[in-house]
Amino acid sequence: PLILGHEAAGTVVEGENRGRRVTMNPMIPCGECLCCLVGRTNICKNCSIIGMTRPGAFAQYVTVPESCLIDLPEGLGPLHAALSEPTATAWHAVNLAERTSWRPLAEMDTLVIGGGSIGLLTALILRARGVHSVRLAETNKLRRETVATAGIQYVDPADTQLSANCAHIVFDAVGSAKSRQLAIHAVHPGGAIIHIGLSESGGEMDIRKITLREIAFVGSYTYTRADLASAVDVLYRGVLGDLSWVEARPLSDGAAAFADLDAGRTAAAKIVLLPG
Repeated sequence: PLILGHEAAGTVVEGENRGRRVTMNPMIPCGECLCCLVGRTNICKNCSIIGMTRPGAFAQYVTVPESCLIDLPEGLGPLHAALSEPTATAWHAVNLAERTSWRPLAEMDTLVIGGGSIGLLTALILRARGVHSVRLAETNKLRRETVATAGIQYVDPADTQLSANCAHIVFDAVGSAKSRQLAIHAVHPGGAIIHIGLSESGGEMDIRKITLREIAFVGSYTYTRADLASAVDVLYRGVLGDLSWVEARPLSDGAAAFADLDAGRTAAAKIVLLPG
């Protein structure tokens, strides 16, 4: 029995910051462990998380430490501002890929597995950074239509067999046994798999290919405050397009929204719930 909600934007209603339009970093690091001290607050071992270990934002009010607030620029509305968290997750993953890649990212053939918000945002960020070859693998027909509307080339891995070694960088935004198998199949020798998704932990992996082909397998977890600030900036400047694939519903429709997403009945890669 925990109130969910860790992707949010709103207005401060109490204290000296009253009236500030903000988004929040739901990750509350301890600030004292080694990871925090070197700036890797996203993997703080003592971290608490709004909406996961603390009551979340699907409520009339939510309590957020002041240090976790990020101001919103004028002109960035709450609908798009609420995308700061998933955008920061994708931004962090692309940053990791950039540091891991043995050639400039723009030169690489890239594949994103999964057309949810994280996967689609990853593909849009890659395109915005000048990567010329960006493909997205998605099995849900409705989501493939959304991906196409956003201007990203897609493939249905259920119908089209992806060629082995077809991508230098693969982003797994699903994190299932099948998606990991697809990632290892598709990744080029010397390439990298950036693993973002958290669907399931089990399943076999072709460790032999990873070893013999010197493939980097990098876990990517959430974001830092700097990633969140960058996410707010790119959303404000419209770098990722018009974001017409985001669907808005009233907060009272929250249960139905979750059911539609779980059953694959909506084309929206992200549904934002609006109070009032």
